[in-house]
Amino acid sequence: MSTAASLREAYGQTLVALGHEDQRIVALDADLSKSTRGDLFEAEFPDRHFEMAIAEQNMVSVAAGLALGGKIPFVHSFSVFLTGRAYDQIRVGVALAKANVKLIGSSAGLSDYGDGATHQSMEDVALMRVLPNMTVIVPADATETVKATRVIAGFEGPVYLRLNRNPLPAVFPETEEWRIGQVYPLRRGRHVTVFANGVMTSRALEAADLLARRGIEISVVNVGTVKPLDGQAVRDLARETGAVVVAEEHSIIGGLGGAVAETLGGERNVALEIVGVRDSFGQSACDYQELLNAYGLTGEAVAAACERVLRA
Repeated sequence: MSTAASLREAYGQTLVALGHEDQRIVALDADLSKSTRGDLFEAEFPDRHFEMAIAEQNMVSVAAGLALGGKIPFVHSFSVFLTGRAYDQIRVGVALAKANVKLIGSSAGLSDYGDGATHQSMEDVALMRVLPNMTVIVPADATETVKATRVIAGFEGPVYLRLNRNPLPAVFPETEEWRIGQVYPLRRGRHVTVFANGVMTSRALEAADLLARRGIEISVVNVGTVKPLDGQAVRDLARETGAVVVAEEHSIIGGLGGAVAETLGGERNVALEIVGVRDSFGQSACDYQELLNAYGLTGEAVAAACERVLRA
């Protein structure tokens, strides 16, 4: 893994580039543009950026109207506010209407470590995944963020893109073409298959190094698209080892772990364990790593889970 880079910065710069390529793209913010990096688009295209103040419900409704008028709106806020406060507007105005709105949830998971439980989203992927017509994407690093942002700009339909607040190590191959719904094996092994996304993809690769020193070989599969999930690929990769770990910075209820468990429900002789937040809210901390340690979202925790499923 190479130097860490900011997903937010990569996203903001890509949105500006896309704005030059397609005049239909507009951006909306809810008083958080400096944090979401919607301010980069605002500086370049002031007439195509709309500051909606602290009113996520209205922002999403306006975005739905813009989409119905032929625009491609990118809607920004912290993930917890965007998916929670505006849920009814997303459900009815965006998902039910199949409106071409791109929902960008920033500071996701525990990554807003200083502001505590009110600003941290443990449930956003579950909320978005359950909505019909909604595509849900959780990139692992800045490279995947750039590739995914470009793809969703040309994709017709509602999308939720979940972005970490902090720089993450580079893990996604620069030369790999990114597609909605595709899973990407980053490392192959014969003992355990680990499905991961977001910050936990790099943690899974750390686990692979730890376990290799103990004679255990694991496959690490980056699952940037939670919905639609490539069920056949997941089943095939799980059958290769018969032991599966899912690692995500989200509640163990309803996220990637739930999606993989649902997919593998009919499989026999496949042991499964989920590494995630165990049905609790977040809390404040002095730094991000402190929270990841506190909630068991580490390479060591993934390695321990792999050893457990091997014994199952």
